[in-house]
Amino acid sequence: MNAPAQPEPGAPFLSIRDLSLRFGGIVAIDGVSFDVPRGIICGLIGPNGAGKTTLFNCISRLYPADRGSILLEGRSVLDLPAHAVAAAGIGRTFQNLALFASMTARDNVMVGGHCRSRGGFLASALRLPLVARHERQLAERADALIESLDLAAVADRPVGSLTFATRKRVELARALAAEPRLLLLDEPAGGLNHEEVDHLCHLIVAIRRRFDLTIVLVEHHMAMVARISDDVVVLNFGRKIAQGPPAVIQRNGDVVTAYLGANP
Repeated sequence: MNAPAQPEPGAPFLSIRDLSLRFGGIVAIDGVSFDVPRGIICGLIGPNGAGKTTLFNCISRLYPADRGSILLEGRSVLDLPAHAVAAAGIGRTFQNLALFASMTARDNVMVGGHCRSRGGFLASALRLPLVARHERQLAERADALIESLDLAAVADRPVGSLTFATRKRVELARALAAEPRLLLLDEPAGGLNHEEVDHLCHLIVAIRRRFDLTIVLVEHHMAMVARISDDVVVLNFGRKIAQGPPAVIQRNGDVVTAYLGANP
């Protein structure tokens, strides 16, 4: 078996080229290309229906792209089965929370780390020492994340009993439990009040630094995007219409037209 190709020196951390996807006669993503350097926060914005979450679903292999490529550190993501995405270093939160409501916050976080398990079905069934050791490590990592995201007071409560903002942090902790290098955040500020959004901004910047992450952020909260993003990609009707620093994007006529339907 050939060894995986090594990324070229200076290659972008995440590279998307000519990505396209149709649903029947509907063009959801139309030839989108952009790069995301290592270690930045990249905002992905656009009006409703622009293709932002669909693009996330292609990166996380929930949707098969019709054309194009997605490379993470020079390696093809589109060659991965969906169940291998987390182990390949891609973590994700969802616009609609995907937590186990009857399980505790701690157990939800631990679920996120199981993609790193080294024991198979037989080893788990027999409770071999390797499995027990891994479970201890998983629990220790979950507890550390719970502490980092200020969830210790609710760690043993069912997720369904928690506030919406707290559940958002549980989902973020679960994504981090998989030890991602690329973190996809799908509308993390949705449903939060001004104070909660402010706290979330600080948290995202802090976890980017602490865990050495590259983050791509889909968000409608424009003030948040401008505040924490290093670079912004704008989609409209499935096409990329702009990319650049937040201050430049805010003055871009095509972006203003896409959002307001009129020239600035």
